[in-house]
Amino acid sequence: MSTVTVDLADRPYDIRIEAGLLQDIGQQLSGYARSGRFLVVTDANVANDVWPDVLASLTRANLAAELFILPAGEDGKSWEQLEKLTDWLLEKHIERSDHILALGGGVVGDITGFAAHIIKRGCSFIQIPTTLLAQVDSSVGGKTAINSKAGKNLVGAFHQPSLVLIDPDVLESLPRRQLAAGFAEVVKYGLIDDQEFFDWCDSHLDAFFAGDAEARRYAIQHSVTSKARIVAADEKELTGTRALLNLGHTFGHALEADTGFSDRLFHGEAVATGMALAFRYSVRLGLCGQDDADRAADVLHRAGLPVTLADAGVTANGAKLVEYMLHDKKMAGGKLPFLLARGIGRTFLSKDVDLADVATFLDGQA
Repeated sequence: MSTVTVDLADRPYDIRIEAGLLQDIGQQLSGYARSGRFLVVTDANVANDVWPDVLASLTRANLAAELFILPAGEDGKSWEQLEKLTDWLLEKHIERSDHILALGGGVVGDITGFAAHIIKRGCSFIQIPTTLLAQVDSSVGGKTAINSKAGKNLVGAFHQPSLVLIDPDVLESLPRRQLAAGFAEVVKYGLIDDQEFFDWCDSHLDAFFAGDAEARRYAIQHSVTSKARIVAADEKELTGTRALLNLGHTFGHALEADTGFSDRLFHGEAVATGMALAFRYSVRLGLCGQDDADRAADVLHRAGLPVTLADAGVTANGAKLVEYMLHDKKMAGGKLPFLLARGIGRTFLSKDVDLADVATFLDGQA
C-alpha cells in the first residue's frame, strides 16, 4: 500500500492507495465506525457496480451500513438532493462523531462532504472515490459543493475528509470516456508545474489506457502527491498557490454551463477543452509558444478528450461564454483571475485579463 499524507497543520489525513483495497475496506475502516455502523452515500451506478463488494467487506468486518442513493450524474449535486440527504442523515440519528462514507465519483464526494460540513455544524466523512477524476482530484483537498442555477459549485465549503481510500482496480470497469475525463486531471498536474510528469503522461498514455496496472498506480500516486503538496501550502486559496489547480476550469465551467451541466460534456472533458483554450489564449497574448500549446492539445486529444469548442459540443458565442464566467467564485473587484501559461509546466495566475478580448478570442475558436 502507498500512503500520501495531506500535511495540514491541525488535521492531517492519509490517502491510501492499493489495488484490491475495496475487498479489504472493512478492515481499513474498522477504527472509524461508531457503534459498528456507517452511513454511506453513493449514486445509482455505483450502488449496482461497486457497493455489493464494499458491503461484503464491511460485513466480514462485523460492520453494519445503511445506504443513501443519489441520482447518477450532475443531477445528484442539487439543492433538492442536499435536502433529501441531510433529512436522511438526521433520520438515521447522525452524530458528530460519525464518519459518513462517500462512495462514488466527484458528485458523490462533493455533496457528501458539503452535507457533512453543515449537518449538526460539522461531521466527519471519508472519501472512497470510484472514478479516476475523483481519485486524482476531487476526493483530495476538502472542496465540497453543490450546483445552483447560477453555476457550478457556487454553494459550498472547505471541509477536509478524515481519510481517502483509493483502489486503482475500480478503473477496470469504467467506460473509456469516463477514464479519459479523469486523465485530463492527471495531465493537468504536469501542465501546471511539472514538465517531467507531463512528459511521462505523453509517453505512457497508451499503456495507461491499455490497462497497465503500474502506469495507473503511478499516475494516481503522483497526482495525489502533487495535490497534497499544493493543498498543504494553501488550503483555502489565500495565497494563490492552490489556484493553480484551477487550470482550465474558468473556461471549462463556462462550457459546462452552455451544455447544461449534463452528460453532454463531462467535467473532465470541459477541463481538457479549457486547458487547451488557456494555452491557446496564452499564445494569443504572446506568453507561450505555439509548439507548447499544440503539444498540450495533442496529448489531451490522443487521450480521447475534446480540445476545441466544436469537439465539446459548445454552440454559444464568446460573449455568452464570458457571461457564464461572470458567475465564477473567483471574481473579485470586477476582475476574474485566469490561469495562463508561459509554457508546459509554467502556469501562473493572471489578474488583468480583458474579458472583452477573451470573448473575441472564443469567437475565433468556434
